[in-house]
Amino acid sequence: MGIREDLRNVAIIAHVDHGKTTLVDQLLRQSGIFRANEAVAERVMDSGDLERERGITILSKNTAVKFGDTKINIVDTPGHADFGGEVERVLMMVDGVLLLVDAFEGCMPQTRFVLKKALGLGKKPLVVLNKIDRPGARPAEVVDEVLDLFIELGASDDQLDFPVAYCSAREGSATLDPNMPGTDMKPLFEMILKEVPAPRGDLEGPTQVLFSNIDYDEYVGRIGIGRVERGEIRVGQQVAICGGGGEGHKNAKISKLYQFEGLKRVEAESAKLGDIIAVSGITDLNIGETACSPDNIEPLPFVKIDEPTVSMLFKVNDSPFAGREGKFVTSRNLRDRLFKEVETNVAMRVEETDSMDTFKVSGRGELHLSILIEQMRRQGYEFQVSPPTVIYKEKDGKRLEPMELLMIETPDSYVGAVMEKIGSRKAELVNMGSRETGITHMEFRIPARGLMGYRSEFLTDTNGNGIMNHVFDGYEPYKGDIAQRQQGSIIAFETGESTAYGLFNTQDRGRLFIGPGVEVYEGMIVGASPKAEDLVVNVCKKKHATNTRSSASDEALRLTPHSVLSLEQCLEFISEDEYVEVTPKSVRMRKAVLSHEQRMKQQSRKKSS
Repeated sequence: MGIREDLRNVAIIAHVDHGKTTLVDQLLRQSGIFRANEAVAERVMDSGDLERERGITILSKNTAVKFGDTKINIVDTPGHADFGGEVERVLMMVDGVLLLVDAFEGCMPQTRFVLKKALGLGKKPLVVLNKIDRPGARPAEVVDEVLDLFIELGASDDQLDFPVAYCSAREGSATLDPNMPGTDMKPLFEMILKEVPAPRGDLEGPTQVLFSNIDYDEYVGRIGIGRVERGEIRVGQQVAICGGGGEGHKNAKISKLYQFEGLKRVEAESAKLGDIIAVSGITDLNIGETACSPDNIEPLPFVKIDEPTVSMLFKVNDSPFAGREGKFVTSRNLRDRLFKEVETNVAMRVEETDSMDTFKVSGRGELHLSILIEQMRRQGYEFQVSPPTVIYKEKDGKRLEPMELLMIETPDSYVGAVMEKIGSRKAELVNMGSRETGITHMEFRIPARGLMGYRSEFLTDTNGNGIMNHVFDGYEPYKGDIAQRQQGSIIAFETGESTAYGLFNTQDRGRLFIGPGVEVYEGMIVGASPKAEDLVVNVCKKKHATNTRSSASDEALRLTPHSVLSLEQCLEFISEDEYVEVTPKSVRMRKAVLSHEQRMKQQSRKKSS
């Protein structure tokens, strides 16, 4: 057995927004990776447009820093439970985890989800309390909360004896004593070297590399990212690719090998036990496969990825405005793009349906799917999606449904409104406590379908002061029917352009989603009605001019400002007979059956049957 003392592999896990990516920034800066005069973007690890806009990490990223003679490979992981498929794979590559917790907010649901995975895989945890300079920080209490969480998740005695560092990632300082302010990140570097186990294994044995991630590059194609589990790997070496659930093996040649330095991939000639590497040149490499010596074929076991819980239908756009704004509009474009996504996004599934232009896409949650929709939209795709539905399972003749653990923090005055709404969605209260700051913290178990469409109601009920987070919590027997949305849709009666006069006559009947001068078509949803029934209105109506009145008096009409819905809000709003039409320029909602006459016929058929 050999030990690589000059190397440490560590993953950073944290709840979304607790400063994980900012901390990595500081570790990179202080290890001298950047030149003194180099301009570096804030949160340099979040490289995708969507990640920067939303301030969340979607894909795990690899980076490496040097401290003295030791190389530290750092993997930044997503905090959202919807990207759990990423997290589980990443943990296979590391020996320890930095658990980053906000010294004010304490433990949050996503922390719990990722930590449970890390402890289950036997990784060594190090706790880092961030934002200790924040007003209201309560480091001592939060350390107790972390300890309670470890006990609750069944940590071993060794894992319970975790070291703690206190940081301000924004200031770039760390200390091991909360009463002694730090000056730089050195104490954290030293803690990583001391506490994270060095990679151990057979340095001389036959090659074995486990691939946990796939990246894609327009020029070199697929890039496998993995860790050398045994022996050494070299450029030009012949290997056998096996495992990952497939039978048999295929031969391949390592044409290029990269190691991580700072944020860059640097070409290398070889890599040995413990190194995290990227390999290009293996065309059909899949996540979970092992590269071995051809004369010693031994696939490594791979972590089982949790199943998807939510599915949606992706369809070719067939609205009257189809093909106007998108670049990729055919079923073939849609099919190719969705199947390409599954190659790198292992927690997602794509299935073909009876219809040639409809695909069923399943993922870990609404966010997981809406991020894909937004990415495709920005890449020039045009399509329609159905409302998200949960995926049920059958076991022993019983119907099981996915459950979520929901955590809510809200000012005390809104607790009643929240409890009333969430109770009608079949939620059970598991835990409740209040903070000195007048905030109540509540934990519920709720069916995943009970959460659909709840976020916008929650923000209204708490006047935007509440925080909600949820994480998948297993399957349970079906909890009974949940009343769906109380509102109906306001639907355009004809194709044309909306006018101020038409909208003025409609605005008393509900909340509008469009303003004047917007092109609409028959069957398009232009607003929400407070009653449960749908309303059909003419928003294109013009005022007729007479000899006593000019049509210019339209200008005097006072219109209530309309609501502009985001993609997520549209997905939450639509009901089962409606679609969201997504193009690079617009997001519209519509009825599945556009003709008012045909909808009426369908309804009368339903009633008579």
